[in-house]
Amino acid sequence: MTATETAAATATEPEHGPETTGRRLALVTGATGYVGGRLVPRLLEDGFRVRVYTRSPDKLRDVEWYPDVEVVRGSLPAATELDEAMRGVFVAYYLVHSMTARGDFGGEELRAAVSFARAAESASVSRIVYLGGLHPEHRPLSRHLASRAAVGQVFLDSAVPAAVLQAGTIIGSGSASFEIIRHLTEVLPYMPAPKWVRNFVQPIAIRDVLHYLSKAADLPPDVNREFDIGGPDVLRYGQLMNGYAVEAGLPQRPIAALPVLTPWLASQWINLVTPVPRDLAVPIVESLQHSCVVRNHDVDGFIAPPPGGLLGYRESVRLALARIDASEVPTTWRGASLAKAPSDPLPSDPSWAGRTVLSDERERESTASPTDLWLVLQSIGGPNGWYSLPWAWSLRGTIDKLFGGVGLSRGRRDPSRLRQGDVIDFWRVESLDPPHRIVLRAEMRVPGDAWLELTASPGTGGGSVYRQRAVFLPRGLSGRLYWMTLVPMHALIFGGMARRIVRAAEHERASASVAASSSDAES
Repeated sequence: MTATETAAATATEPEHGPETTGRRLALVTGATGYVGGRLVPRLLEDGFRVRVYTRSPDKLRDVEWYPDVEVVRGSLPAATELDEAMRGVFVAYYLVHSMTARGDFGGEELRAAVSFARAAESASVSRIVYLGGLHPEHRPLSRHLASRAAVGQVFLDSAVPAAVLQAGTIIGSGSASFEIIRHLTEVLPYMPAPKWVRNFVQPIAIRDVLHYLSKAADLPPDVNREFDIGGPDVLRYGQLMNGYAVEAGLPQRPIAALPVLTPWLASQWINLVTPVPRDLAVPIVESLQHSCVVRNHDVDGFIAPPPGGLLGYRESVRLALARIDASEVPTTWRGASLAKAPSDPLPSDPSWAGRTVLSDERERESTASPTDLWLVLQSIGGPNGWYSLPWAWSLRGTIDKLFGGVGLSRGRRDPSRLRQGDVIDFWRVESLDPPHRIVLRAEMRVPGDAWLELTASPGTGGGSVYRQRAVFLPRGLSGRLYWMTLVPMHALIFGGMARRIVRAAEHERASASVAASSSDAES
């Protein structure tokens, strides 16, 4: 069977889904992303059946709404898979963007949009809804804003009525724009900033973005146009940072606008100071080169504002901080796929396929139970660290940042729970089999592909066995030299990591025993 036939066969039926009912069907692309992942449960609440179209269904298996949706595996612009995904759809949401400045991303986005529009036309879809970006008129646009505007025009020119919603800075727990504001403000007591901090922006709460997206499905059939959406406040970008400082209980930050900070330099600065990597910072910085505020204010004539009205900026910040403090962040920018990050799964037997495989394997027996060991494994990284040589991990993260990588500062979504697709510092959870096995795929800049596999299994005489395997598939001579250079450090890092993880699990077991004994004594 050819690759094309395999893809077609995969798309013949949804991977899974609820029973078909008479409710209207919404197709959502970008469901693993920040906005799409929040729109799906909103549409379910509004009474829609939902089908998601994604190239990575495994990323969705642990989200709460997964049992309630249909899933079609596919990637844009694959026509066969799209045709299957569009079957019976009432409204199709296009929420994917190429967040990279590499290659012909503009051409790729246009080809994907054209394919999506044609599939919608063939399936007689009633409406396309697209989320683009606010942009000024009659001014040269950045490549990213120009690409988004061009994608919106593709949908407006199609035979399917389209609602092209254009938003600026989205404020919500986990959004990339909010994370930049948060970290710049918290880290820097004094901010040398690009001159664009004086530009005006019109932020909008993620709650209000979802309101407009969901209600756009009910627009009359003759409506085919752009709608600018924004919150009630028009502020300078510098005011966003100091507004955040007030809500976070921080002093106001002096800001100096420096004309020498070009967009490229500004993105480097954001890359170093915030968790947002350079490839994602570039399009955000480019979009701030001009004031971007709502130009047409007539969206309320078609879609009524949410009950209670639109959220102001500071209230949006307050709600976002409350979610972060409660570890209730349903989606984040960290879910976005990054350019040049490896995406292939850990090969089951790469040496058999003729590839060079370099590995470091450790095994330790423990008196702790597999459950206690698993509690330690699923809380690894982020604030809990990696159980060996913190300075070495920190140095590796800093080097990665300097080369435009993600570094260690992405942290993790929840301090004690994992789900497939989650980010842990410069790793991503590729596979999760609780309470036994975690496979982490490296997203730092390395000359090859790297994975870290952690397993907990019962011991032969009680207790448990901890196994740890680092796997590296080098790319060329540089990959082999990279691994050879680090071999002495691996003995310290990976060896110490295995010892301390087992020790932490045994400490958990001892603490639980003491607590149980105290409880028995009190009773």
